[in-house]
Amino acid sequence: MKDREKDRQFPRSFQEQYLPLRSITSYIAQAMKAQCRNQLNVLFLPYPTPGHMIPMVDTARLFAKHGASATIIATQANALTFQKVIEDDFSCGYDIRTQVIPFPADQVGLPDGVENIKDSTTPEMLGQISHGISMLKDQIELLFHDLQPDCIVTDFCYPWTVESATKLGIPRLFFYSSSYFSNCVSHSIRKHRPHENLVSDTHKFIIPGLPQRIEMTPPQVAEWERTKNETTGYFDAMFESETKSYGALYNSFHELESDYEQLHQSLLGIKSWTIGPVSSWVNKDDEQKANRGHKEDLEEEPQWLNWLNSKQNESVLYVCFGSLVWLPHAQLVELAHGLEHSGHSFIWVIRKKDENENEDSFLQEFEKRMKENKKGFIIWNWAPQLLILDHPAIGGMVTHCGWNSILESVSAGLPMITWPIFAEQSYNEKLVVDVLKIGVSVGVNENTFWMSLGDEAMVRREDIVKVVMLLMGSSQEGKEMRKRARKLSDAAKRTIEEGGHSYNNLTQLIYDLKSLKISKALTEAG
Repeated sequence: MKDREKDRQFPRSFQEQYLPLRSITSYIAQAMKAQCRNQLNVLFLPYPTPGHMIPMVDTARLFAKHGASATIIATQANALTFQKVIEDDFSCGYDIRTQVIPFPADQVGLPDGVENIKDSTTPEMLGQISHGISMLKDQIELLFHDLQPDCIVTDFCYPWTVESATKLGIPRLFFYSSSYFSNCVSHSIRKHRPHENLVSDTHKFIIPGLPQRIEMTPPQVAEWERTKNETTGYFDAMFESETKSYGALYNSFHELESDYEQLHQSLLGIKSWTIGPVSSWVNKDDEQKANRGHKEDLEEEPQWLNWLNSKQNESVLYVCFGSLVWLPHAQLVELAHGLEHSGHSFIWVIRKKDENENEDSFLQEFEKRMKENKKGFIIWNWAPQLLILDHPAIGGMVTHCGWNSILESVSAGLPMITWPIFAEQSYNEKLVVDVLKIGVSVGVNENTFWMSLGDEAMVRREDIVKVVMLLMGSSQEGKEMRKRARKLSDAAKRTIEEGGHSYNNLTQLIYDLKSLKISKALTEAG
């Protein structure tokens, strides 16, 4: 017994070499405090609409996975859409959390849980949600003060955060949720007004100052840039806040937009870090990718997957218009007939606005017919887009030219049929079709606010048939687009690996921000 007790004792040399237990505990505590002092503390403030919120949440996750402490500020209903992935990351040892703030639903006359731009079904409701978002400013500024971040990363739509960061003496990075190209086009149009004083709206103008010759017609210009209106001043304040920021974060990658990355820096005179595609990066080790969106876990064998598994490689067209747009009934009818008459299989995500007897009757009959002939599959309201695009049966995408969808299509190596609706989407179309040459335009010539779409069809079925056959068929033009798309997909994969452009940009940014933190601490101590 004595021998066994003796065996359990550390040899004297060990006791001399290492600290006693109490000293070890104290040492660990001090080390942890030092780590907290040295760790970069970053707050993320996303704008509550899916196209803005999802990539910023993914960016916060990337910061945490690279050693920073990341806190995402969101209202309750918005936080619930991504909380599961945050908890999963936290359980894996990453320092990430959500800071929830209450949304003033009662004060703006909204029901509980209506806190996101996508929840609006009327212009009036959109105004109420926007007003509620603006009322959060005081709460958010208090959080900035209480949480004492080393840096704030805020959506482009919060220009007032420039002053907040100045008060705290910390850098503000603005997160731009679209392309370098679209920002450069917007900058040129606001500065030069090339669309004004033309003979008619069908006359084309060249956008000044771009590396390539890009032509547009006046109706393709974003509404608030085409004519002065109530939102023009709001956007002007956003763009003005860019130049006052420490720098910009872009969910893009060097090989995709290098010319416009360079042009952006020369136009604005600020640093920018290209760190995308963030969705591919943050999900690259996640086989399911079902959290992109960020919905509950999928059923084990969803019907759409069984249907896709029955199809030949690159034979199916994926059709989706994002999280905001409801197409008018007349356009749904034209699109349905166009897809059916194209002769190619398709998966179509349809967002339903409300109960419309004619629309419901037509779509139910169409869905039934597609199930019978197995040529099409309809998904209602929400789809796990990353999973679908990665499936080998998918050969192309019809997109509204939202930047996240473009990036996801590029990452999957898929060419696109472009169908822009509003905001900078018509600019993004020019990047896809004219610069990158990985898409074909369906022929939309008017930029319309997404809640102001009329009852008429913008695109006729015969035009839809034409572009689907061009993209999905065996034409040389279609083959060349697919080839270029696959090349960009390879570049998208390389850029997020160690040594790639986006990987290096993120690690350099975190290093720069840490250096600023240390410099600030030394100044305050001195």
